[in-house]
Amino acid sequence: MSIAKQCFAIALLLPAVIITPVAAKSVAVSSPDKALVVTISDDGGLHYKVDYQQQPVLLRSEMGLSFRDQSDFGPGYRIRQHQQSSHHSDWQQPWGERRTVVDQHNELVVTLDSELPHTRPYRVRVRVFNDGLGFRYEGVTHNETAAITGELTGFTVANPEGATAWWVPALRWNRYEYLYNTTPVPAITHATTPLTMRNANGVHLSIHEAALVDFAEMTVKQSRSGFLSAELTPRSDGLKVLTQSDFVTPWRTIQVADSATGLLNSSMILNLNEPNALGDVSWVEPGKYAGIWWGMHLGVNTWGSGEHHGATTDNTKAVMDFAAQSGFDGVLVEGWNIGWDGSWFHNGDVFSFTQSYPDFDIAEVSAYGKQKGVRLIGHHETSGSVSNYEHQMEDAFRLYQQHGVRQVKTGYVADGGTIKRIDDRGIVRHEWHGSQFMVNHYLNNVKTAAKYQISINTHEPIKDTGLRRTYPNWLSREGARGQEFNAWGSPPNDPQHTVNLVYTRMLAGPMDFTPGIFNLAYEGLDAENRVQTTLAKQLALYVVLYSPIQMAADLPEHYDAHPEAFQFIKDVPTDWEESIALQGEVGDFVVFARQARDSDDWYLGAITDEQARQLQVPLDFLPPGKSFQAQLYLDGENADWLTQPYDMQISRQTVSASDTLTLPLATSGGAAVRFVAIDNES
Repeated sequence: MSIAKQCFAIALLLPAVIITPVAAKSVAVSSPDKALVVTISDDGGLHYKVDYQQQPVLLRSEMGLSFRDQSDFGPGYRIRQHQQSSHHSDWQQPWGERRTVVDQHNELVVTLDSELPHTRPYRVRVRVFNDGLGFRYEGVTHNETAAITGELTGFTVANPEGATAWWVPALRWNRYEYLYNTTPVPAITHATTPLTMRNANGVHLSIHEAALVDFAEMTVKQSRSGFLSAELTPRSDGLKVLTQSDFVTPWRTIQVADSATGLLNSSMILNLNEPNALGDVSWVEPGKYAGIWWGMHLGVNTWGSGEHHGATTDNTKAVMDFAAQSGFDGVLVEGWNIGWDGSWFHNGDVFSFTQSYPDFDIAEVSAYGKQKGVRLIGHHETSGSVSNYEHQMEDAFRLYQQHGVRQVKTGYVADGGTIKRIDDRGIVRHEWHGSQFMVNHYLNNVKTAAKYQISINTHEPIKDTGLRRTYPNWLSREGARGQEFNAWGSPPNDPQHTVNLVYTRMLAGPMDFTPGIFNLAYEGLDAENRVQTTLAKQLALYVVLYSPIQMAADLPEHYDAHPEAFQFIKDVPTDWEESIALQGEVGDFVVFARQARDSDDWYLGAITDEQARQLQVPLDFLPPGKSFQAQLYLDGENADWLTQPYDMQISRQTVSASDTLTLPLATSGGAAVRFVAIDNES
């Protein structure tokens, strides 16, 4: 038999799937308003693309995962079946930037498998909202280990040379705490998320993730121009994720809007998280607080013991008096517990979370606060030594519960990649803050706190991905360059920083930025380290930078110097019935209006970057047919953050929904307005 005939005979014996070409498939799902279309295809690998208003925003982009012990999910996979469904409901937040959240989306579930060896079947689940989309990968095999070595997901930006990005670097020593870069998209190197972009057509995009549970944090890396790809944060053993084969990844999210404010008015990240898992959370209490905190950053006090120790019984009582007089709910005390002496940045192994310094009596302080109607807010600084903290966590929360503490600020001050843990064999391991181990640690901290009816405000955190919906005691977190950099940052936060935060970090969720500094130049106007805003902008931040807990961050005596301005901080709530971004452009300015929960009153905050602006703001967000007294805190005629930051004009006028306010914003200035319903004026 000839060689040709032998080959033909062998071919007849091969499985039909190999000799019969399989037609490529693609399936599409659109948003409820039909403007956003996501198409998944198995042509030459597993891919997706995104079109908005009949224009491409993300071109053909890869999908999938890579594994240690099996072939990659993606190349060679075929769509075997798919199904679509629609969903429209609403749900209520126990606290939040709005009470009622509307969840309207269309869903596509695609089942895929491969004839290649060492593969498993998977599902891709896609949900498309009017304001964006999320997709995730789901394993369907049981009782096997899945060792994930990487993610293949890409985000291929259409016309990248004409697009602008706002971003901070990922996997660097200072975690998320950097000033934002504003660059063309091709200049992105390795970025954390949310990563915000605006393309040449004015379409705004934000890449992020939702429901990050038992997985590695996703960052975004660029190879060729416009080719962004998911990069998972590694574990200490070099893997990215070690899990079970029926895993569910976090949602990879892409917000899409035709305006900058469209990004801000989205609830998509929350909608991609699971409902409240804690049941009755009436013990979770939004509110405002003062604290023994800013004095340490100014060098007035110390965290450690000694002559200038800040966290003493007497000092705490004095701040509680101030808080009670101001109508605040709590007082944060940092430096009360053993371990702060010496270089506390490196003291993680010696911190005690139950033993106080001799000059701080937690029982006396708590009892005093109860008489004043002010709760002690607890503090756990780990300095990155999480094993030491985990061994004490239950006892620490139990102690706080005994003394009526309802909120705890946690801290993980450590360079990126140097979180210290001790594994089961007693070996020291070092982790990134966003590794799978730390993602699980942060959530375990929140769950453990819930057992003792305690809420958590995480500093040096894992980024927010909307888990506050599932665990409403996760009140707030840091996760960006905060106010403290203005005391010692070298350089401090620049005039556009808080505007950038609105369109980037704040898309993820609440931030404990700690606004309200009234002594804007503690070392003088010519000093490098100073607050680069006007006084009016500090007030506006309480409305613009959302958090259910807000700090009056400055020293009480600095508020005494500006009692009229301080009135706004005493008045402004932290829990809202509704929130609306009215105007703005990324990195330039923003105007927010928010209605106080269980009230007819509204509040407005507007901030700008280094450019002075005059804004015309229609008040059509107010209910029609009702009059309000507008209490205005505006930059004065000569206000300028550099030379005259305290120049402020405070006035009142009667307004209604048919009126328009003129808001003069100085350089790095702001405007704060309280609208009091006339029949409910106080």
